[in-house]
Amino acid sequence: MFVFNRAKTEELLRHAPRCCPLTGLHQASFTISPRTADNITVMIKLRPGVSPSCQIRVKTVIRSELKIKPGENVTFTFTCSTPEKHFIMEIQKNIDCVSGPCPFGDVHLYPPGLPRLNRTFIWDVKASTKAGLELKFSTPWLRQIEPGEMCPDFVSYNINSCIDMATVNIGTFCRNGSVSRVKLLGGVVMSLHLPWDSPLTTSGFNIANRASIKRLCIIESILKGESSITLMSPNYPLGFPEDELMTWQFVVPSNMRASVFFHNYSLSNCERKEERVEYYIPGSLSNPEVFKLSDSQPANIAGSFNLSLQGCDQDAQNPGILRLLFQVVVQHPQIDESCVDLRWCQRRIYSLSVPKAITQLPIRLHKFIWKLLAPDLINIEITSPSLKLQQHVPEQRCNTSYSYSIASATPETELNVGVFCPGGSIEKIQMRNNITISLKTFSKGFLNESNHQDLKMSFVPHIKDECTFTVSPDPKAKVYLQTPNWPYGLPPYVSISWYVLVPSKQVARLGFSKDRMGIACETGRAYVNIKEETLGAEETVCREDELLPEPRNMYHNFWVNVSNCKPVDKTQLTLQFWVTFADKQIDLGVILAVVAGAGVLAAIGLTVCCVKKKKKKNQNPMVGVYNPNVNTQVPGKQGLFTKGRKNNESHVYAVIDDAMVYGHLLKESNGSVAPEVDVYRPFDGPIGSLPPSPPPLYFRKDVKRSSNAEEPPPLTDTDHDTYTFAHQKSGQSEDNGDTNEKNNGDMSVSLLENKEQDGLVE
Repeated sequence: MFVFNRAKTEELLRHAPRCCPLTGLHQASFTISPRTADNITVMIKLRPGVSPSCQIRVKTVIRSELKIKPGENVTFTFTCSTPEKHFIMEIQKNIDCVSGPCPFGDVHLYPPGLPRLNRTFIWDVKASTKAGLELKFSTPWLRQIEPGEMCPDFVSYNINSCIDMATVNIGTFCRNGSVSRVKLLGGVVMSLHLPWDSPLTTSGFNIANRASIKRLCIIESILKGESSITLMSPNYPLGFPEDELMTWQFVVPSNMRASVFFHNYSLSNCERKEERVEYYIPGSLSNPEVFKLSDSQPANIAGSFNLSLQGCDQDAQNPGILRLLFQVVVQHPQIDESCVDLRWCQRRIYSLSVPKAITQLPIRLHKFIWKLLAPDLINIEITSPSLKLQQHVPEQRCNTSYSYSIASATPETELNVGVFCPGGSIEKIQMRNNITISLKTFSKGFLNESNHQDLKMSFVPHIKDECTFTVSPDPKAKVYLQTPNWPYGLPPYVSISWYVLVPSKQVARLGFSKDRMGIACETGRAYVNIKEETLGAEETVCREDELLPEPRNMYHNFWVNVSNCKPVDKTQLTLQFWVTFADKQIDLGVILAVVAGAGVLAAIGLTVCCVKKKKKKNQNPMVGVYNPNVNTQVPGKQGLFTKGRKNNESHVYAVIDDAMVYGHLLKESNGSVAPEVDVYRPFDGPIGSLPPSPPPLYFRKDVKRSSNAEEPPPLTDTDHDTYTFAHQKSGQSEDNGDTNEKNNGDMSVSLLENKEQDGLVE
């Protein structure tokens, strides 16, 4: 026999989702009795914009809202079967951390037995600005959303900071994100919004006490794996508080790379200070890195970092607003990386080595290619710190299991820089355009030698020449260097420089492999410039219609610059020169001259002494003729004369150069009295900053670089890429770099190209 249990059925239906109103059933009652010690107030009120068709009944009294204070015990019912459509509930707990101890630890949803209404739990914590509060969230953590955006499960958190009488909206957050902690200065008002049918029974956070953070707030975000997060400044889209400071802390695995993108920002009108962002990277010696909000923000940050936003003192009449919405993207290291801000990128070094995953394959590697793209005003530098590079020339062939073919290209020009192998004298190569580096292997020995690859790439400021080499030769070796694009010659109007380092105790011997450039210019002039890096050094300049310099000694670091013109015929400019070293020797002629001079002075001194001796018999006799005050140092080095120029005869000519006497005849001998003013000006720029390279057709002002502070240690990246495997064609010859290939690769697609088209920039 079926028995209808009305009370049980009514209880089940009351807790079930309502699809239709209950009619003819008795409405359930609720009893709420917050304890006095909990300091909790419960408020039930009508939803905004809803007509009061449903009421609250307390005993025999009908009302539209109900407030239950701490220590009260209230029993009530609703006059309708779907109160969730008509009422909302707020549960506020006041916590005083100023006059008494704070109840730190997990935060509970109290009191129990609440009706199933859309409800908001509010925790109003009063705290001193001398201390900090920390809200720590349990997994799955939080995700910040923009104002007006709804969370998928309709569960949201809102955080407000309270300093004195001012309230700042830190932000609104959903569950399932990366925000793990929020630290605040002073008090906080924390709100948790739950829908009426939410199964959530815990708050999902706890409160802890912390020392003063000396800023508005600190938001910590833990990013695991490939992910992205969008964050906003407090009060967004309204203004960030005046002259305030806040920080975002990003915890990123050390093997991941983070990039920052500012999507929306505005600046206030500052009277004092400057609005800016600062990056702090643990372990870096250049902290903090300061950027304007209008700057391109850093990309490919290795591991964890902090980002701070600093406001300013605003104009009282027209303050404006400071606001910021930005995104942080975390990915695995990519070879496709874009560097758009030199200050940030100049600190970083990229390793160009074949990954072990490739070298350990059971098939032989034939070629590995890197394509490098540098934005405008940022150039590329290739270095080999430990091995250094040797240029492959007929007199100095590579004898290794692999080599690098380096090409520089733009849509207008293509320059085959040359073929290089490890174990030489070239420390670095700076290039102005997009770069392609092709590694070729020639034997199985590459498997062993690949473990010692040390080719690096970095970004440098814009350089003057098309290509600049820094050479530090082995003092015992003869080094051969030649112009790029060998044997086809330099393109028209291209300028190349070499900076050769000379050890302090040695002298370098510089010579050219031929006596003339071997070209005739149609437009402009071709030049070879040579200048030592020392104060007052003369610059040697040779034109294309003149003989190249004879072999000469170089006692200091020196520059060699080759600048091309537009030749008359198809013959282009090709030059090769060599450098050798020897220990410095003291000039015997100078020594004899000094000794002879000392003898004459001694004889004069003896005569004078004899004369004086006759006049003053009472003086002690001389015990020798040596005069220690005579300067017997080798002339020609500054700083060795103890007397000033007025007190010695260093300014008196001992030898008169024929060119000074017969200079007017020498000018007439070449048929030109004055140089052409539109093609050459003697180098007068700062020593050591730029090579002495004159422009081919017009004058360029020398670029002076200010002295920079010592750079911090660079960050080294590990590269990853996709690879192509192919069978080698039968009969295909394997060269060792003797022949220079014309690089016809597509330079528009680069392994460092910008990925903005995918909505993501590395």
